[in-house]
Amino acid sequence: QVEVMEFGGGSVQAGGSRNLSCVVSGKIFSKCSMAWYRQAPGKERELVSSITFDGQTKYTESVKGRFIISQEADKNTIYLEMNIVEREDTAVYYCSADVTTKGWGACTTYWGQGTQVTVSS
Repeated sequence: QVEVMEFGGGSVQAGGSRNLSCVVSGKIFSKCSMAWYRQAPGKERELVSSITFDGQTKYTESVKGRFIISQEADKNTIYLEMNIVEREDTAVYYCSADVTTKGWGACTTYWGQGTQVTVSS
């Protein structure tokens, strides 16, 4: 019923930029928040950045000052602007959407399939 899709993965050189986007579609009544996570080889999935329905943002320490999360609420879309990327940013990036599909109840988390970002030196 709810689908989350990421776009924009690929290769980028260290020091460069890459932009990701995520669209959530389906029978959505309301949104609580959306977020970007990433998982590097051999590591656990970690939260990169999140944004609430009213625009409050959070970033993990390692990307502060380099990554920017934004949203187009009317399009159910979020973006991740990745700047001054480092080799350590190499990972599969996942988008999550906390939404409700009914006019009541708590938000449920839906996940995308992920998109690979590879940073080369």
